[in-house]
Amino acid sequence: MATDLPGLLRTIGVRASIEAIAAFLAHATKSHLSPAQTVEGLVTLERRERDAKNLSVRMKTATLGKFLSLDRFDWNHPRSIDRARYEQLLELGFLAHGHNILFRGPSGVGKSTLAQNLALHAVEKGFTVRFTSLASMLADLLKQESLPATERRMRRYTSPHLLVIDEIGYLPQDARAADLLYNVISARHELRSTVVTTNLSFKQWGTVFPGAACLVALVDRFTQHCDVIDVDADSYRQKKPPPTSPPTKPASPHRP
Repeated sequence: MATDLPGLLRTIGVRASIEAIAAFLAHATKSHLSPAQTVEGLVTLERRERDAKNLSVRMKTATLGKFLSLDRFDWNHPRSIDRARYEQLLELGFLAHGHNILFRGPSGVGKSTLAQNLALHAVEKGFTVRFTSLASMLADLLKQESLPATERRMRRYTSPHLLVIDEIGYLPQDARAADLLYNVISARHELRSTVVTTNLSFKQWGTVFPGAACLVALVDRFTQHCDVIDVDADSYRQKKPPPTSPPTKPASPHRP
């Protein structure tokens, strides 16, 4: 190829690799594609490359961690769970209206797994997501050394289309932490969706934020537009594996 066309395309911002561009152009030449077909193919190649890179960036910023994929979730284990409602949530219509979701149930029943899979689905569909435990988010905000620094860091939690706050109820927090959570929920109210996992009823949130003056307003804002998925089950971690049969002793060889 006399002209370094792949290199030229890279200089004007095309993100596809030089190798991928060169391979496509070789295919276009060999297949005698028309100029319009060639341009269309390059656009498709570039869109595919951009989608892959954007997905990679969104996955990195989502900080979902490792979790059980939804196809391995045992829907038969809970005594009660609204699977149909959860599958409806996977359509992500709630994101358009800034509605919230609460996964509630005892420890170890899969609340975080369901929230992480919902978040993953949102990432794959092009939405920005951040997954964090309540303790990690509050520690991140509380360590900021000035009000401007705190406000800048708050955008990490207020700007994503979907914020997942995991494990409300496991560690007590002080009044300042409650104020920070209120500010996050209030900033997102009716604009962006928040998912919370907890082992507590709303009336018990006072045990996490004892004496917090903002708690009633916090719960009021979060619950105004909120779907609740209750998981009634025993902990998966306490589920005993099925008993295994003892190994059989091989028969002694027959001796004449």
